[in-house]
Amino acid sequence: MSNHSATDMKTIFFDECMEQPARLAEVFRAYATDGEPRRELERAKQSIRADQPLVWLGMGASYCSSISGATRYSAAGRPSFAVEASEWLHYAPGTLDAVGGPILMTTSGESAELVELCRQNERRARILMCNFPGSPCWKAADIRLPILAGAERGNATKSYINCAALSMILAAELLGQSWQTEAPQVANAFCKSLEAAFARSVDIEKFCRGAKTLEIVGRGAAVGGALMGALSVREMTTWRAQGHSGGAFRHGPFLDVDSTHVAMILALGRTSNLGRRMAWDCVTKGGRAVLVVDQDPVENGPGLMTVRIQAVPEGWEGLTSVLVPQALTQALIERLGSRYVRTATTVQ
Repeated sequence: MSNHSATDMKTIFFDECMEQPARLAEVFRAYATDGEPRRELERAKQSIRADQPLVWLGMGASYCSSISGATRYSAAGRPSFAVEASEWLHYAPGTLDAVGGPILMTTSGESAELVELCRQNERRARILMCNFPGSPCWKAADIRLPILAGAERGNATKSYINCAALSMILAAELLGQSWQTEAPQVANAFCKSLEAAFARSVDIEKFCRGAKTLEIVGRGAAVGGALMGALSVREMTTWRAQGHSGGAFRHGPFLDVDSTHVAMILALGRTSNLGRRMAWDCVTKGGRAVLVVDQDPVENGPGLMTVRIQAVPEGWEGLTSVLVPQALTQALIERLGSRYVRTATTVQ
């Protein structure tokens, strides 16, 4: 556990966000070359049965990261599910023989649910994605896939990005797809999108100022970005924010959109038109919408602000979608300060 002043945390969060491109490049390099991470990846592939649904288990940022891998695997016609480790631990251990994996994901290596799952799962190899060698989960695992995000003093920034990227790498390898041909475009688009988002951070915060409710909404892999983005805002600033899938937002929170409400709509990838329509629907109801797009047109108007980022190959939106919420978080820290203290959740 560490404690920092508001000034320290403003610098820490910004620096760790800016470090993300280098850490992403590192995970791409490590799993493309013939080293220990690559050898562990091959072992993981050999341990997962292709004829079973693939399950990914995590909590918090790790759960958000798992949505990228599950989405890629499912989009290729293979059933795959991201499940909160807590729910799996208490209600689904009896299904272990009927699923592939599961892939255990924990950035800290100390999350209570993941520690317990590592203790219990003795019928097959424990496959773990983790950022901290030597942690309790790392020691208990049989196959260890390092996230390679480096130490973090703020909330999960680098570790979310690298864990999401690693889940995409594993899913692609299991499907026989060449993620290495996509990596340069992803890395370049990620870097440019980070710069574009943070260049507008103050404008985004001013647009959102005065709202009582912030909802961040995505579809596909960008659901992970929406959930992680909302978690970033809440953890770093205590400003209330909630992440949703596009469908979940339509079937509930959309009903109470009004002038106190801001929706950040991550309109990326194949369902971008659904996101654009949702943003305008929020504005029509009197709310405000930050529309995040990766293709033209760029639309603006009363109650609508559009932020343009770079397009990535399908499925990689889990990485780029979190960048605008991160930029908003940075501007909120600068205006409101932060009382964030980094600590692992070790109690269920």
